[in-house]
Parts: sequence; C-alpha cells; structure tokens
Amino acid sequence: MREFKGFEHGVDLGGWFSQCDHTKERYDTFVTEADFATIASWGLDHVRLPIDYELVEDAEGNEIPEGYDRIRKALELAGKNHLNVILDLHKTFGYSFDEGYGESGFFDNPALQERFCALWERLAKAFSGYGDALAFELLNEVTKKEYSDTWNKVAAECIARIRKILPEVKILIGGYYNNSIVALKDLDAPADENIVYNFHCYDPLVFTHQGAGWVSSMPADFRLSLDSTYGEMADASDRVCPGTCDLRDFPADEKFGVAYFDKCFADAVRIAEERNVPLYCGEYGVIDLASPEETVRWYRFISECFNKYKIGRAAWNYRQMDFGLSDDRLAGVREELLKLL
Repeated sequence: MREFKGFEHGVDLGGWFSQCDHTKERYDTFVTEADFATIASWGLDHVRLPIDYELVEDAEGNEIPEGYDRIRKALELAGKNHLNVILDLHKTFGYSFDEGYGESGFFDNPALQERFCALWERLAKAFSGYGDALAFELLNEVTKKEYSDTWNKVAAECIARIRKILPEVKILIGGYYNNSIVALKDLDAPADENIVYNFHCYDPLVFTHQGAGWVSSMPADFRLSLDSTYGEMADASDRVCPGTCDLRDFPADEKFGVAYFDKCFADAVRIAEERNVPLYCGEYGVIDLASPEETVRWYRFISECFNKYKIGRAAWNYRQMDFGLSDDRLAGVREELLKLL
C-alpha cells in the first residue's frame, strides 16, 4: 500500500481556528510559536490544522484577509519547526459534523456547494508554493450515509477546481458516518495519484468516549476498563452507545486487544491496495476521563496496526478539547505515549 510520506506521525490543533468562539484572544493565545516547537520536540512530522469557515469568510461569503494571514503565520511556524501541515476545513457554510452549530442545507443546496468549491479555490490560490509541505482536507466528517452520492459529486468538482491551481497538492477525502473507516468503500475511485483516503478512529466508542456528555444515552459517570472482555464491552456498548461498533465478532471471554484494530482496518487496507491510494487517520484518541495508563494501552494497540499497515495519522488533540495530549493529567505517561504517536 502506498504511504503518505511526510504525514506519518502528527497531532491535531483542534480548538484553535475551529470549534471555538472565533475571537482574537482565542486565535492569539490557544496555540503559540512555543507549541510548534514542543510538537517538533515530540518527534512528529506534521500537524493537522482544522479551520472553520468563520476564520476566512463572513456569513455573506466575503473574504476575511486577517484569517488568511493567520493561516499563513501558522504555516510559517510549522515550516520553521520542520512540520508539514494538513489544512482541514472543519466547518463550511451550511454544514458541520456537530448539529449544535446550527449549520444546515449544504447537501441539498447547489448554491452552498458552489460556495464551498469557491472557498477551496481561494484557499488554493492563497496557499500555493508550499509543495509537499501542505495538504488539503476537503471537509471534516460527513455524517449521514444518504449524503454519500452527493458528497462524491461535490468532492469531484472541488478536486477538479483545485487541480487547475495546484495540480499536485495532496487532497484528503473521507466518507460518511463521521469519516468512518467502513465508508471508504463508497468513496469514488481516486481522481489521480495525489488523492489520500482519510478516516477517523475512536473505536470502540464505549471506551474512548466513556462519560462523554455529547454522546446520546451515555451516562456522565460511566467508566469502562480496557481489561474488559469483548463480551463485557459489547454489553456495555449496547447499553450506553448502541450501534457504534461491532464487538461481538470476537470471542466473548477474550480480553480486548490489538486483534480488534486488525479487523477494523482489514477492509480499508484491501480497498487502498486495490485502488493504489494511501490511507490516513486524521483523528484518533481517548477522552480525558479514562485513566492515563489505560489511554497509553489503547494507543499501543492502535499504533501497532498503524505501523503494520504504514498508515499515517494525527492524534486528537494537542491541547484540551477533551483529549489533550499536552494536558497536565498525562504528564506521568507522556514520554511513553509520545513513542506511540
């Protein structure tokens, strides 16, 4: 399987230019030059930089020059620290993976789809000249499976328009169910050799999102040990987050382990090999309600499979956002954890 060179070990900068209050204070302080130096010292080769459309355009679609300047500064800081960058459009006008933002209509409205493509044309023109140090991720986490056909058409149009500006920039595309690995099979065949298939992996959700307030039916006090058997995890999943992952394909009395991710990745690896396209995991991680020690164990299991199949990845998240790798709670295990990123 082809590799996504230069984007093998990374971390997300979520919460800086996306999923935030979009204030000058946030932009100026949440991530600074010192943080890029820290990330480089961790031995990583890239960052994934999520942005919301509010950074670069207003509600009417007018360009915000200061937002482009902020992205440019981030690219400069990354380059100074020998880090590549994936520019990820986390929210576009009319669509967000999080319904709480109130964005709607994108998949039914050609005008909003045109606005999306036009935004990517502007981004491509603004950030040409970075070569292989910069890649583009079209849109974060398409949710519903019924959006699949429309998304393939919109993505194809957007890719074609970017290609007129940057013929060789790497472009990442993911599928439905929030960039689920099972959706990769329903993506169109890659338009060219510079397309990368992107997925996210927080499986099993019953462990990585234990106690998460945004997961429907998940009790705030729910906790689960990674020492649980597949049967115990499946029963718990059925209670607190039904339908999120299939744990019953494994012997009920066996303990959770790396075999789970081997099975999760198998079809995606096969598809990537058949279509000669690299695989990349743009988000993975464990909520800060799990113990630091068990967090490390989960990372060890999934990283073994990433390494086995040579899948590039970026861990969610550098700071805060319920998954922060630089947060104080992980101080005692961080040295061990960083070896697994």
